[in-house]
Amino acid sequence: MPAAPLPLRDGLDPTRVRMPDVATGTTVLKYLCTRFPADAARLREKVAGGEIVDAAGAPIDSATIARPRADIYLYRDPPVEPTVPFSLDVLHRDEDLLVVDKPHFLATTPRGAYVARSALVLLRRRFDLPELSPAHRLDRLTAGVLVFTVRRQARRPYQELFAQRAIVKQYEAIAPLAQDLDFPLTVRSRIIKERGVLQAREVPGEPNAETLVELVDTLGAYGRYRLRPRTGKTHQLRVHLCSLGVPIVGDNLYPSFREVADDDYSDPLLLLARSIEFVDPLSGLLRRFQSNRSLDAPLPNSGADTSLS
Repeated sequence: MPAAPLPLRDGLDPTRVRMPDVATGTTVLKYLCTRFPADAARLREKVAGGEIVDAAGAPIDSATIARPRADIYLYRDPPVEPTVPFSLDVLHRDEDLLVVDKPHFLATTPRGAYVARSALVLLRRRFDLPELSPAHRLDRLTAGVLVFTVRRQARRPYQELFAQRAIVKQYEAIAPLAQDLDFPLTVRSRIIKERGVLQAREVPGEPNAETLVELVDTLGAYGRYRLRPRTGKTHQLRVHLCSLGVPIVGDNLYPSFREVADDDYSDPLLLLARSIEFVDPLSGLLRRFQSNRSLDAPLPNSGADTSLS
């Protein structure tokens, strides 16, 4: 993808919008207003102010015709977002990597209703790092170790480590105690995640997801599990524990959807990316980063101490 003609603004990348595949004779402004009718007034203001540009960085005006498959760029207006009231702690920083201990409820990257209040944007602003980019991602509801690359030249080597599964990842989860299973055990299945569907699901076919599950502690009716995923499918750990009959405490998607307000932090998903280990592709050194967080939450009817540090 070619570089955007607009720089970062307040930690945010510009948005790229592609024009239709065929010539329609319509203007860029009319196309945008038709595609995003709720934002039509602001789009007219942006065009009038020269804030929407083509791929060469030239501002468009109200008469600019939409060329087939042409890209135009603009800055989104950040939505009003709740402030996630938990710290985003730095575990490590050097010229290539920034490793943080992400809290529950904080998105990794701008998406949907979570734009300015995402780890990427907050860190770009805090450290003035315009080239900061995630080497991988954690779900918004998952806490723990999250790795970013600091400079553009370092981006590909670290991202390829994750793509090639050359990373040793360890998670912890709190879930009901499985009475009829022998641990450790390995779960293998085929998981698919359809666009626009909240839940991932297991389907027949060649397995594409694998997780080693160990029970490391008991807490009354609950267990603390160590999870070692060997693949990285969407919601893999949540789906695999649910398939064993022990859905993770605080999971609002599995086994069934439960509505939770964006600013309700009372029932976190008790899933933590505890550590990441890999051979550094630039230095050749063994790197290991570990979360300092603990899974602390009330466990209904457990009769146990819930401090899980």
